[in-house]
Amino acid sequence: MSMMTRLLGTLLVLTSVSPMASAEGLAQLPARPQNIIIMIGDGMGPAYTSAYRLYRDEPASEEVEETVFNRLLVGNASTFPAHQSGYVTDSAAAATALATGVKTYNGAVSVDTEQKPVQTLFEEAKKRGMATGVAVTSQINHATPAAFLSHNVSRKNYDELAQSYLTTGADVLLGGGQRYFPPELRDQFASQGYQVLLDIKELESVKSGKVLGLFADVQLPWALDEPESNSLSLLTTKALELLSQQPNGFVLLVEGSLIDWAGHNNDIATLLGEMHQFANAIEVAEQFVRQHPNTLLVVTADHDTGGLTLGRDDQYLWDPSLVRAMTMTPDSLAKHLLAFEDTDATTWQDELQRLWPAPLSPEQISQISTAKSQDQDAHKALVKTFTQIIDISTHTGWTTGGHTGIDVQVFAAGAGANLFNGHQDNTDIATKLFSLLPVQNAKKVAVPAASKASAPQAKATEVKAPVVNAPTSTPAKAPAEIQAPVPKPAPKPVPVPVPQA
Repeated sequence: MSMMTRLLGTLLVLTSVSPMASAEGLAQLPARPQNIIIMIGDGMGPAYTSAYRLYRDEPASEEVEETVFNRLLVGNASTFPAHQSGYVTDSAAAATALATGVKTYNGAVSVDTEQKPVQTLFEEAKKRGMATGVAVTSQINHATPAAFLSHNVSRKNYDELAQSYLTTGADVLLGGGQRYFPPELRDQFASQGYQVLLDIKELESVKSGKVLGLFADVQLPWALDEPESNSLSLLTTKALELLSQQPNGFVLLVEGSLIDWAGHNNDIATLLGEMHQFANAIEVAEQFVRQHPNTLLVVTADHDTGGLTLGRDDQYLWDPSLVRAMTMTPDSLAKHLLAFEDTDATTWQDELQRLWPAPLSPEQISQISTAKSQDQDAHKALVKTFTQIIDISTHTGWTTGGHTGIDVQVFAAGAGANLFNGHQDNTDIATKLFSLLPVQNAKKVAVPAASKASAPQAKATEVKAPVVNAPTSTPAKAPAEIQAPVPKPAPKPVPVPVPQA
């Protein structure tokens, strides 16, 4: 299906769902937003928002209180990648779909199945004079932000992706990733007018201009370990403050990146801490939309991680009370116990009972002791033991340590929000976002010469795409101009076994 066909379909959907658009035609379509905020809960499947609602419930009340996810829910989206990667996507292919409207293989960063760069929403926004920015809790060159900012045949090429950010023109880059931005690269950003920050406390002093904020070696701290920092809300607030100063509007990507990481670990306590941080950031964005009604907010997930179930072992029960009482992640608790030195007055078992929010049985203490005494990777063994104890106590289940192929939810508010009602494919979300970009200042811009190296051929082992030919070591040449998917047809799509919505 061509991109033009899908754009026409978008207009048909809009006229069918908008109560204003039947008799009076296109004049009554929702206002085109000047600003677009895209928020992605990485790995946030539908069970995650259900778990969060129950986790945040006030047990003393009869009713289950609503969350921001209840308020903003408008639809859902399919997530499958290009046919050659099967039905279950990774973050790179899913982010490419959301950033470009093009299906690709798992591991690809805004290149198609032939490893050719495809135009991103950020690139098209820049052509129209808009500001762009990202605020994430992972390293800023991780798969999701990279798909909006750059092009590469493999998400694993972190150093190349970091280097390529010099040519993106992005105004705000906030998150982790210091190890991928060595001092020489930071100096290059500074020479291009960026304020380079390494301490999140320095953000408060930034009042305008471009900023590169790298606030951790890789990812930001777990939210459960530092709840008072509320780091994603802080980053979102500052990004909105800076980007909203631009006269032609902006596109901002915010990602709750570590939701996915906790899901891969099957760690419900850490996961719900990350969900709470993401929900708080959504409320920051929602408040901005209320104050700036010419802004569109779209929230979704790239995929589901872990196959979370609220209930297990044939019991009709899920009890988040232990998780509500947790004040440390299993990861931090494991590190603390391994570093703890027994004294005559206090043993590590005493310290564990002090920090664990519920009494531990002799059997559980024995399991923890066995894990702690492992010669190889005691930390990993302890984390696994803690998460298993929590799962049994809360009746939490998991089907995988990887991703699943289920649909994800879509949430929206503001100008153009009803365009996202109902079921859609993840590529349709991108198509709709492209169609809503402001028309002023639209022009074609050649790809900067430096970005010709931003989509190099990776080694064959770096791209897990079963049908992709083994690449060479010679960098692929980027086309003189990357074509936007609006209004020209997209590259011929790879046939997929599931029809697009």
